[in-house]
Amino acid sequence: MVVIHPGVDSTWYSPDPGTPRAAHPAFLYLGRLKRYKGVEYALRALAAARQVRNDMTLDICGQGDDRARLEGITRTLGLGEAVRFLGFVSDDQKRTLLRRAWAVVFPSPKEGWGISNVEAAACGTPALASDSPGLRESVRHGVTGYLVSHGDARGLADRMLELASDPGLVSRLGAAARTFAQGLSWDTLKEKGWQRLNVPSPFAPFARGNFPTPSGKCEFYSQTLADQGLDPLPTFIPPRESAARRRDNRS
Repeated sequence: MVVIHPGVDSTWYSPDPGTPRAAHPAFLYLGRLKRYKGVEYALRALAAARQVRNDMTLDICGQGDDRARLEGITRTLGLGEAVRFLGFVSDDQKRTLLRRAWAVVFPSPKEGWGISNVEAAACGTPALASDSPGLRESVRHGVTGYLVSHGDARGLADRMLELASDPGLVSRLGAAARTFAQGLSWDTLKEKGWQRLNVPSPFAPFARGNFPTPSGKCEFYSQTLADQGLDPLPTFIPPRESAARRRDNRS
């Protein structure tokens, strides 16, 4: 069995010289605020790390029923303005935050796939994540970031301090992360998919970058599948349009 992971839009999520990293060691969590996500370990790690360096911060983006409890933990730990709860952020805001962060922090005990880690990687930003199912596949330990035992706030704090003390390390991990994410681009993954189907790629007649619109791609895919006696693809919905529809349905 061969696993083909979900892709990332490595054109949209990309480094930008006009959006440099924050001047201080800034860390970022992106995701739902649910108790099982383990966000409190990021807070406890930050509190421990700030005993050594008090210029470290954490932005927490997302919504969920654990926010009030996490805000209480923030107050109890005396983190004050070192932590910002930003709630829902737009795609543009998310991309800016990913580009400015020194690393994303993902302390969950399990995930289907660490998409936030990969989006960060595409922006040239390392990840600090739990060494847990789903997440360990999205981080190359010591190459694109670091994996830490789930619930080990002290271990996470040590990795945060390691990055905070060495901007060059952040840059090296970030550059490797960008290369890793480019290997997960939709263009790369679609070719792997055709190879696994043992079907010639429908894109061979086209030069890279000169293919029709996304919906045109989907129609071409479907025709090629039909020619091979396989089921066609469903109607194409661009990822960001699909996300907008989901948000509308929740409102």
